Amino acid sequence: MSAVVDPIETEQHTVVPPVPESIDETGIAPAVFEQLILKYLYFRGELVGREIARLLGFQFSLIDEILENFKRQHFVAVKKSLGMGNISGVFILTESGRNLAREFLENNQYAGPAPVPLYQYSEVVRLQKLRDNWLSPELLVKAFKHLVVEPDILAQIGPAVNASKSFLIYGQPGNGKTALAEALFRVETEPIYLPYALECQGNIIQIFDPIYHQRIEDEEGELSALRVNLPHDGRWFKCKRPFIITGGELTMEMLDLSYNKVSKVYDAPFQLKANNGIYLIDDFGRSKASPAEILNRWIVPMERHIDYLSFQAGGKMTVPFEAFLIFSTNLRPDNLGDEAFLRRIQYKMFLRSPKAPEFIQIFRRFAESRELDCPDGLVESFVQRHYIAGDKRFRRCHPRDVITHAIDIINFERRSPALNQEILDRAFHSCFVENVDVND
Repeated sequence: MSAVVDPIETEQHTVVPPVPESIDETGIAPAVFEQLILKYLYFRGELVGREIARLLGFQFSLIDEILENFKRQHFVAVKKSLGMGNISGVFILTESGRNLAREFLENNQYAGPAPVPLYQYSEVVRLQKLRDNWLSPELLVKAFKHLVVEPDILAQIGPAVNASKSFLIYGQPGNGKTALAEALFRVETEPIYLPYALECQGNIIQIFDPIYHQRIEDEEGELSALRVNLPHDGRWFKCKRPFIITGGELTMEMLDLSYNKVSKVYDAPFQLKANNGIYLIDDFGRSKASPAEILNRWIVPMERHIDYLSFQAGGKMTVPFEAFLIFSTNLRPDNLGDEAFLRRIQYKMFLRSPKAPEFIQIFRRFAESRELDCPDGLVESFVQRHYIAGDKRFRRCHPRDVITHAIDIINFERRSPALNQEILDRAFHSCFVENVDVND
């Protein structure tokens, strides 16, 4: 099947997969839909014709003939009718239909929306790439308004994000590297469309993951006697650009297709689920997969924007690689690899520790977010006693940690929601260890 239906681009530059008007336009062999219909009926018992079309993601007109053939072959029967035609018929499986459904389930147990062919997916991903110069300083500032971030830091982040080029953030632990990367998810962009599943070489690859994909519900299509006027191809879902984080648990196997031996369906790797979005590799250098293994795996994808994934039987599929890669680490860059190795990551930024004015602002902002009264001069006095006089380094996570302990004290002792010197001192000492000989 090689029919090409051009995606529609709206005035807001959102690329919309068009509703296929024929089986040929779906790019998938009719046998795939036949198998899915029998699986739906096998698992659900009975379904109205229009419900079957909705489950597939199509107009009913695309499957009317398939249902008619099933009736002639005695694979399905109409239990009752709620109106005119197959669209209103309540379908059930016959005994031969159940036997055929079991055969199809031996092949694979996928029973979700109809899959999208790889070539259609690749085209939509290419069109959904962020346009050149899409990010302005104003948009970036707006996305980070919930954080205290100095202009020099935003000035380093902006060009990398605007160019969607690989980016390494390094610095001491507790300084907000992950929070900084997560804030990029708040940058305003147009929604995108992703398929529930792909079909390639007879294999089904599941893309949709409710953990990472925030669906945006469309308005219901208009219902007529023979069809529902769908807003887009129902095999795709509308969502925010994905943001995916992996940390120390990352292994090389997670960067390839994962085959479920029971369902006989593949699950997409993280970078495929992150296409047209952001993929953050947190704790880079501390995961089970070494930095060299990860970057060597992605040399070609980062340069050519394509990736190669392997099927269990030995075949390969070529998929688009359009995720914005961010690496975050608290290791020294020279501990990750040599200069030639680090050149593969195009942008690097050292996230310095905050200075006293930034730290105080972060502290006050967090106290305010927790609806705590914070008298004037209290934070400045706290900083002078515990940081400046004690030569303790500022970390962006400290205000959250200290205030969280202060809230615990307030709640336990049934106090009013207000900070004072005594509470902050106690909270500080319960947060940090002292360098003492525990054997004394």
